[in-house]
Amino acid sequence: MRSHDPRVALVDVLRAGAEIERFLDGRSLAEYESDRLLSSAVERQFEIVGEALTRALQADPGVGVHLAEARHVIGFRNRLAHGYDTVDDRLVWTFAIQKLPALLAAVRDALGEGLHDG
Repeated sequence: MRSHDPRVALVDVLRAGAEIERFLDGRSLAEYESDRLLSSAVERQFEIVGEALTRALQADPGVGVHLAEARHVIGFRNRLAHGYDTVDDRLVWTFAIQKLPALLAAVRDALGEGLHDG
């Protein structure tokens, strides 16, 4: 059974985010758009990021104070999971390149500030 400690979920965010960064390292948007295996892997990791943020917020709603973009990321995850037919590769790419680094930095900061056990 998973812990109710929000830190556990935030570590999952960092792991999945690191995988996204690793998958996209040295890749172009054109490569991303043409490689269904790559795009599927990135989308799956974003689903994990969003779900982990949901669990962190459920365990400790105060986590949202540290992660201003959490609700936006969760909404993005929901679109990937439930609105699969509306997902655009450019949107995922932009999210990965422009928003993910700031999210991961905020998660690292939140963990460094010593979030308490929910």
